[in-house]
Amino acid sequence: MQTFWGIDLGGTKIEGVILSAPSPDAVVIRHRIDTEAHKGYDHIVGQIVRLVDLLKAETGYKPDHIGFGTPGTFDPRRRTMKGCNTTCLNGRPLPQDLEKILGLPVTVANDANCFALAEATMGVGPEVVPDFRCIFGVIMGTGVGGGLVFRGDGKAFVQNGLQGIGGEWGHNILEENGYDCYCGKRGCVEQVFSGPALQRFYRDCSGTDRKLKEIVERHKAGIDSHASATVDRLLEYFGRAISTLINVLDPDAIVLGGGVGNIDLLYTEGVERARKYVFNNGIIDTYILKPKLGDSAGVFGAAML
Repeated sequence: MQTFWGIDLGGTKIEGVILSAPSPDAVVIRHRIDTEAHKGYDHIVGQIVRLVDLLKAETGYKPDHIGFGTPGTFDPRRRTMKGCNTTCLNGRPLPQDLEKILGLPVTVANDANCFALAEATMGVGPEVVPDFRCIFGVIMGTGVGGGLVFRGDGKAFVQNGLQGIGGEWGHNILEENGYDCYCGKRGCVEQVFSGPALQRFYRDCSGTDRKLKEIVERHKAGIDSHASATVDRLLEYFGRAISTLINVLDPDAIVLGGGVGNIDLLYTEGVERARKYVFNNGIIDTYILKPKLGDSAGVFGAAML
C-alpha cells in the first residue's frame, strides 16, 4: 500500500502522520512527541528519528520518502536553514542530515507552505475551487506568514522560489516607521496585525492589557473606543496587504489561517477595505476562505510534499 508520511517540526512538539491516501479521512496513525529544542540541534534530529521509528514500529510500514514542515526556510543555494524561530536550526543542513540518518529522501517546506498545500489539496480548496490554478495560504497568529501553491500538469506544488522565500508575506513593510521587527526592518506586516502586534497597539492606546478575542468583543459591543481603533487598524491594514497579494498574484483563493484569521470581520469589512486598493475597479472575485483542517493542516501538508 502506498503511504504518505509527514512530519511537522514545531518549537514545542514534533508531530508525525501516515496517510493511506491524500485525504484527511485516510489517517493511519498520528503521533506527537516533545521537541525539547533547548537541548540543541543534534537532539532535535534525534527526536525526529525517534518519532519516525515509533511510526514504523506501531504500523509496520516503512517510508520511501518523508515530507517535513519546518519553522523556517531551507535556502536552496546555501543548502542550510534560515529564518527559524527554533534558532538552533539556522545555518544547519537539516534536509541533508535527515536524509543521511534516515536513509531516504526528504522534502522540506516551511509551515505556512504546508498549511497552504494542505488546504489547497485536501481542505477547503477542493470544496470551493477544485480547479484552482493558484491558492495563497495566510497564517495570521503569533506571527504572519504565507504559502503559495500552484497547480500544473494536474499536480499541486509549493512555490518555494529561487531563494526559498516564496510566499513570505509577513515581512513586507506595511507601515512606514512602525514597530521594530526581529527581521531588522520596521513596520512589517507581522508587526501590524499579528495577534501580539494588535494587543500591543491596544495596550499602547489604552494602557490596559487585553487578549485579542476580548478586544474584538469589546469593539462589537461598542463599549471601548480603543478596541474599535485596534479593530479598525486590523481591517484597514489587512485590506491593503491582501490587495497587494491579489494585484501581484491574482490567485483563485486566499485561505486565512491562524488565530487572527478566526475574526469574522476580515471576511466582510476586511474584504471591503481591500476593494479600495485592488487594481480592478473595486471588484474582488477572489475567494477569501476560512480553512477547514485546523491544526492538522501543517502535518497533512508535510505529507503531501
